[in-house]
Amino acid sequence: MASTKNHLIVAAIDFGTTYSGYAFSTRDNYKRDPLKVSSSMWNSGSGGLISLKTSTCVLFKPNGQFDSFGYVAENRYAELALDEIHQGWRYFRRFKMSLYENKFLNRCFQLEDDQGAKMPAMTVFSSSIKYLKDHMMETCRNQVHNIEDSDILWVLTVPAIWSDASKQFMREAAVKAGIESCRLRIALEPEAASLYCKHLPMEKGETGISSFSAGSKYLVLDAGGGTIDITVHQVQGDGSLKEIHKANGGDWGGTKVDIAYQTLLTRIIGDKGFGKFCRENKADMIELFRDFEIKKRTVNPKPDVGEKLTFKIPTAMNECCRAKNKGKDMKKMIKSNTNYKEHFSITGDKLRVAGSIAKDLFKDPVRHIIDHMKTIMRDTASIGTIAIILVGGFSESLVLQSEVRKAFPAFRMSVPPETGLAVLKGAVIFGHEPKIVTSRICKYTYGMSSTCRFQEGVHDPSKLFTTSFGECMCRDIYDIHVCRGESLDIGKLIPAKILHVCESNQTSILMQIFASTQEHPMYVTDPSCCKIGELHINMTDTSRGLDRGVNVQMRFGNTELEVEATDIFTGESINATFDFLK
Repeated sequence: MASTKNHLIVAAIDFGTTYSGYAFSTRDNYKRDPLKVSSSMWNSGSGGLISLKTSTCVLFKPNGQFDSFGYVAENRYAELALDEIHQGWRYFRRFKMSLYENKFLNRCFQLEDDQGAKMPAMTVFSSSIKYLKDHMMETCRNQVHNIEDSDILWVLTVPAIWSDASKQFMREAAVKAGIESCRLRIALEPEAASLYCKHLPMEKGETGISSFSAGSKYLVLDAGGGTIDITVHQVQGDGSLKEIHKANGGDWGGTKVDIAYQTLLTRIIGDKGFGKFCRENKADMIELFRDFEIKKRTVNPKPDVGEKLTFKIPTAMNECCRAKNKGKDMKKMIKSNTNYKEHFSITGDKLRVAGSIAKDLFKDPVRHIIDHMKTIMRDTASIGTIAIILVGGFSESLVLQSEVRKAFPAFRMSVPPETGLAVLKGAVIFGHEPKIVTSRICKYTYGMSSTCRFQEGVHDPSKLFTTSFGECMCRDIYDIHVCRGESLDIGKLIPAKILHVCESNQTSILMQIFASTQEHPMYVTDPSCCKIGELHINMTDTSRGLDRGVNVQMRFGNTELEVEATDIFTGESINATFDFLK
C-alpha cells in the first residue's frame, strides 16, 4: 500500500491495450481545481496527428536493449522494415491483454514479438512503464522545479476485472521500472473514470454526477481497447461513492473491431495473401491499422442507403493479393464474388465499404456489451439506476453510443468530454482522494484450506482422516474470510485468524489462498474453487519453539488484497505478504 506521507505531486500512468499516457497535478493545484491536470502531447508522425496518448508499442534492439516506446517505436520499426533491416528487432504491440488472458500467470511467462521471438513479459512491461515514468519526470521538472522522486505519489491503472495475480504483476513491473512500492497505488479503471466524471461541471442540458442526489445510482461503462469494465456506484450523503455491484466485464474492447476488419480483408484476398502482406510489409501494416483506428470512430450508426466509408489500402496489399490469387488484384477479387461486389469497390488505393458493412464490424463486441449490461441492470442491487456514463477510447465510437442509447432508452446517458482521458485524469484524482470510494463489492469468496471435526452425514467420507490422537477430522474445508457479493468497507480489517507453527524450528508459515465463484463453498476442492496464491508469514525467531503464533488480519476492500500480521505474544508486527504469481 502506498505511504500516507504527504506528497507534492500525484502522477498517474494509464497503461492501455491500444494507447497509453500519463498525467499529473500538484497538491496545491488539486485543491484549487481537481480537473487541473497536466499531461503530454504526442506526435504520431503520421499526417501530423497530435494526441494526448501514445500507441502502446515497444521496440527492443536485437541484443534485447530497450530502444523506444509509443509512436516513436511504431515509426522506428516501420523505417527499419522499409530498409529491410528489421529482422531480429523485438517489436511488441497491444500486449497488455496477455495479463488478462493468461490464467496461470507467473513472473517468468514470455511474450511473443512481431517476428515470433520471445522475451520475458516482465521486461516488456517494466521497460514500457519506465519510459512513461522517465518521460513524465522530464515533463514535470520543466513545470515544477526541484522535484525529487520522493515528492511523487504514483498511480497505475488496471482493469477492475483483472485477477489479483495480474495486479501484482503490474505492481512488480512498476517497481522494476524504478517506482518504489511504498509510493505506488493501484487504481481500478472504471472507478477512476467515475471520479473524473464526479468533478465535471454541468453543461447546459446535461446532468453530471455532481448533480446526483444522495442515493442516486449510476452505471459506468469503461470501454477500452482490450477490456470492457462495468461497475455501478451509488452517491452517498457526504458525496463519496459506494460500489453496489461488483466490477465485471470481458474482453470486448475496441480491438475486436480491428480484428473484424482484418478478417474482412482476409476474406477478400485470402489467408495466404494477407499473411504475406503482414510478414513482408511491416511499415504498410502499421499504417493500415493506424488509418483504421481513426476511421472506425466515424462509422455512422445509421448509414443511409448507398453510403460508403473509405479506407486506405497499401499498394503492397494488392501485390500480395496478385501473388497468391493467380494474378487477380483486389478489384478483380471483389468483382468476381457476388457477395462482395455490391458492398465493396476499389478506386486507386482506396477501399470503399458500404456503411452497413462498416457498422457490422462492431456487431460482435457491441452485442456482448449490451447483453452484459442488461444482465447487470436486472440484478437486485442495480434496480433504481438512473444513468449510464460511457468512458474510455472505445466509447468515442458513435456506433457503441447509439446502440447503448437504443438498448436503454429510459436511462440518462452521458459521454463526458475527452472521454478517452477520463481514466487517466480520474487516476490522478484517486491519488489525491483514495478514500472517496468508501466500499466495494467482493468479486470472489476468499478463504484458506483448513480442517474440522468430521461429522457423519455432513462431510464427504473421502475427506476423513484420523489424527495421531485418534480424532476423526475432515480435510480440505473451505475456511471463508469474505464472501462473494459482500460489501467491504475500504481499509477495514476482517476478524483476525490466529495461526500457530507446527514445528519448533519452523521459520515461516505458508498458507494457500483460494477463491471461489460460490458464496459458501464447503471444500477447497469444489469445482468453483481454485488456488490463487499463497500467504507467506515470516517466523524467523524460533527462540520460543512451538510456543509461537501470529494474529493475521486481511483487507479485501482495497484495490489490492493486503495483510497485517502481529505476534500474539509480543504484539510486534511480523512481515507477511501475499504472492499470487504462481
